Amino acid sequence: MLPLAFLILVRLSVPGSDTGAGAQGSMVQASSGPGGAFARYLQGLDKARPWQLETIEIDASLPKLKKHGRLTAIRRLLPFGKPEFQVLEMDGDATVRQQVIVRYLNAEVSAASLPPGSVAISPQNYKFRYAGSLTSGTESAYIFDITPRQKREGLIKGQLWIDANTGEVLRQSGYLVKRPSLFLKRVDLMREIEVHNGVADARVTHLSLDTRLVGRAELMIHERPCEVCVTSAYGASGAEAPSADR
Repeated sequence: MLPLAFLILVRLSVPGSDTGAGAQGSMVQASSGPGGAFARYLQGLDKARPWQLETIEIDASLPKLKKHGRLTAIRRLLPFGKPEFQVLEMDGDATVRQQVIVRYLNAEVSAASLPPGSVAISPQNYKFRYAGSLTSGTESAYIFDITPRQKREGLIKGQLWIDANTGEVLRQSGYLVKRPSLFLKRVDLMREIEVHNGVADARVTHLSLDTRLVGRAELMIHERPCEVCVTSAYGASGAEAPSADR
């Protein structure tokens, strides 16, 4: 994974690049450099499979009110892509738990109803513009500015960082171009993906929500695939029934 410290190592080298389909086509045909990495990224979109079972930890806060809350859960992907949550632990301020954490879980369930292809970071949904590269030691990545072709739910305007060798996504950042609720004025997000041997094995997502009622809400979500937590979570004595409505 390329850490956040890489921000100070950015080497911008921006050639003239269009945002239209023609520019994307020439990039895909390239076999090396940003074009080759982008082509590998597009090939990976067809192979990508979500984790069927994962651990999720959410730390949430309302800075203006100085309130915090935390949740630990198992997230299981049901048929048709709907997530189910097994809550293992949830503590902290009740307002944060109910108005921030539980609302986030409910939003995850609602988002599952969207067709995956409609929110994928793909040429069908986005315009891509090569913005530069960054390197540290033997690791390097290419940065692309991404702009939605339409102002639709679930799409972001921001940047996509991909591994120069594998085309794997290392970082996504930006803001939602369409607010999911009238109570939200803006939603900013940044997600970093840890990749080892070409396989993503962890995600860390930072969300900042500018709300009309309680000011800014912040969430940090840690996710990891889980292959050994079925017994420990679902077989645990006193474990709560999976639900996003708690």
